[in-house]
Amino acid sequence: MNRLVLIDGHAILHRAYHALPPLTTSKGEIVNAVYGFSSMLLRVIADLKPTHIAVAFDTPEPTFRNKLFKDYQIQRPKVDEEFIPQIDLVKKLVREMGIPTFEKVGFEADDVIGTLAKKADVDEVVIVTGDRDILQLVDDKIGVYMPVKGLSQSKLYGEKEVEEKFGIKVTQIIDYKALVGDPADNYPGVSGIGPKTAASLLSRFKTLEQLYEQVHKVESVKVRKALNENKESAEMAKKLATIVTNIPIEIDLDKCQLKNFDRPNVHHLFEELEFRSLIPRLGSKIKEQKTKNKEQKTEKKEDEKIQQTSLF
Repeated sequence: MNRLVLIDGHAILHRAYHALPPLTTSKGEIVNAVYGFSSMLLRVIADLKPTHIAVAFDTPEPTFRNKLFKDYQIQRPKVDEEFIPQIDLVKKLVREMGIPTFEKVGFEADDVIGTLAKKADVDEVVIVTGDRDILQLVDDKIGVYMPVKGLSQSKLYGEKEVEEKFGIKVTQIIDYKALVGDPADNYPGVSGIGPKTAASLLSRFKTLEQLYEQVHKVESVKVRKALNENKESAEMAKKLATIVTNIPIEIDLDKCQLKNFDRPNVHHLFEELEFRSLIPRLGSKIKEQKTKNKEQKTEKKEDEKIQQTSLF
């Protein structure tokens, strides 16, 4: 069975950056996000056993959502200067490992992933991310692998798992966000309607459109008034929440085939980044003997720093 794993690069990098301590190399280069991403990548490959793999990234340019809604994501804090250089560093690492990367100006990584997942001629697609928005893509072919408890445990979500966890069907996720909005992306839904009310309304009316067609049947005067007064906001929220799955981007599955990481160039880069504890996980059969006390102490210190905070 062909299984394509698509990794949301920025989502995992951000999670790693904020979860791990500020690890630095002996040259003073901060690499905590890169280390976390690398650890996660190797764990995902071991757990999910993909035949194909790729990574999607956001671009710094505005997207079509910024044009639709000028305040989209406007409240997000400025990216830390220590995080920015790690983006290019992880892209370099991924390239050395033979994993293709995808991005598209004007769109988010979610849209890239959604399009690749729909276009890929494989038996199964698993998306790796910490972003719940991507759950709207789940179907009988596409699953989502995400953390469920901090960063130490992960779960593979299918349609059944989504409904059990969130109380709504996969097909209702966009309608749900249209009602409750998204504070993280800074767009409102229907003022005064929270998660429980939204889930209850969708359980009865199924979709946002059917809800508004039968809004006169909503018993609560307060809720009915909120819906009527915020219809345009709800419709805009639904557009912003919807992941685009037909952007102009193509996938070459041959280039996405999982490569052997046990290669000199990959070993060299991991040594350069001082990710010594990860090298055995590359599949290497070479067991170097550590004979120098200095090397042993360096290894021990590195392990102590990350043993409580390693991804997944």
